[in-house]
Amino acid sequence: MAENNILEKLDGLEARFEEVSTLITDPEVIADQERYVKLTKEYKELNDIMNARKRYITCLTTIKEAKDILANESDPDMKEMARMELNENEELRPDLEEEIKLLLVPKDPEDDKNVQMEVRAGTGGDEAALFAGDLFSMYKKYCDKKGWTLSVTAASEGAVGGFKEIDFAISGDGVYGVLKYESGVHRVQRVPATETQGRMHTSAATVAVLPEADKFEVNINEGDIKWDTFRSSGAGGQNVNKVESGVRLRYPWKNPNTGEVEEILIECTETRDQPKNKERALSRLRTFIYDREHQKYVNDIATRRKSLVSTGDRSAKIRTYNYPQGRVTDHRIGYTTHDLQGFMNGDIQDMIDALTVAENAEKLKESEL
Repeated sequence: MAENNILEKLDGLEARFEEVSTLITDPEVIADQERYVKLTKEYKELNDIMNARKRYITCLTTIKEAKDILANESDPDMKEMARMELNENEELRPDLEEEIKLLLVPKDPEDDKNVQMEVRAGTGGDEAALFAGDLFSMYKKYCDKKGWTLSVTAASEGAVGGFKEIDFAISGDGVYGVLKYESGVHRVQRVPATETQGRMHTSAATVAVLPEADKFEVNINEGDIKWDTFRSSGAGGQNVNKVESGVRLRYPWKNPNTGEVEEILIECTETRDQPKNKERALSRLRTFIYDREHQKYVNDIATRRKSLVSTGDRSAKIRTYNYPQGRVTDHRIGYTTHDLQGFMNGDIQDMIDALTVAENAEKLKESEL
């Protein structure tokens, strides 16, 4: 992309930035929560682009002025300073152009959302459940490092430890955009704790990462929800509560694909506080419906990009954790780290960064910027 072409694209966005800047201060817009949220998000994205535009124009201006000094100035000190500024800014220019290209690529509208994650033990019996537990621990430690909040919504423990399945919610800044690459089949190669003869086994667990639905994106008639309450054991397997803190909701949902009405049943016993359990059950209901109703959107994205990096196809073995060799390999981009212990302790940022770079390269290719 030539510099003139870049500036033309950026100049075309300046008027929209000024328009959005005015709109987000309009009381009528502020009163319309859905519109206000969308506009403030657009404002942030445009503001980032405008800041990059300002730095790019400064860079180009400095290059032009330095060249003028070198062509017309006789003072050797002035020429030396100009030469240094010219070299510095000519080195900076391609980095700024690359940054602007990425900023101009349309964002995935889901990236800023919180997530619901599911980890399921796959092939491998008890060892698969142990590995599912290890993956959950890895994500929990990563969330701690990021300052994100993780809360378990449902879990079924394995016979010898770990989890047959575990569902949990993660909230924070841009969670889905970071964790979406984790969807798929994770394979482990190691000697299981349950193995008495020292033989290496291959097991698997499936990870699903779903963007959490916003309230205004899913149409739920709360008057149609039927609530039941019941006594339940608290978090950590405590004794049966004397109050009915567990909640169960039933909701008649019309499947938009078939037109048939299906009953959705959701239970939540995670906390000993009934209102909190109700809130979490509603959140899971919204996410479930959102996921079902937006499956076509997900499939369209998968077809358009044709890249496991962006689709998170569950049928693909996306990653192998080889314990004897101490390595983790992501098969989508051929990335390997030999610090398996650190990886399982939540040091997964380098892997995520590599996946992000690969997806951005794919987006740039598709957008022909």
